[in-house]
Amino acid sequence: MTAADPATIARQAAEAIREFNHLTFPNSPTKPGLTYPGEAYDAIGALKTLAQRLPQAMEQIGTALDVLGTNDHLGSAIGEDPARHVALVQEFLRTAMDCAGGLTQCLELAHSEASPLLYTGPEDGPEEEPCGEGMCQCSCVGTLHPCGCDCPHPDDCDCDAWDQY
Repeated sequence: MTAADPATIARQAAEAIREFNHLTFPNSPTKPGLTYPGEAYDAIGALKTLAQRLPQAMEQIGTALDVLGTNDHLGSAIGEDPARHVALVQEFLRTAMDCAGGLTQCLELAHSEASPLLYTGPEDGPEEEPCGEGMCQCSCVGTLHPCGCDCPHPDDCDCDAWDQY
């Protein structure tokens, strides 16, 4: 197993949240981005776990910069003392860690409040929008397309619009 670049992993996490935002975007005023309350409960729980892990990641970034500075391996592209920049980065990271702690607490409360929610709609779930009126997720590239219109990979499109052609 090869070591991954930490920045790449952080970008992948950001990309995963972007994809989540696309998948949960409501298609219409009557069709929410999540079908069942259990999906909301699970998503909130996962976001809570993400928020719980952020402080450690931020602390480790600050520690890495501190070690690099202590070993005299840092400079400043604008000619200032790198120790000043490290101190400010660490200060802002500590603030972000506090914010992440607050975020975690709020998500814990939201998770608890979502727990008793039940779906009471039709037994087979909410009615699907007919293809051509919404968006579909192209599984090969992970982007949204108008149903059946411009997905460059029709075999990977998860809607029924391509079956009409």
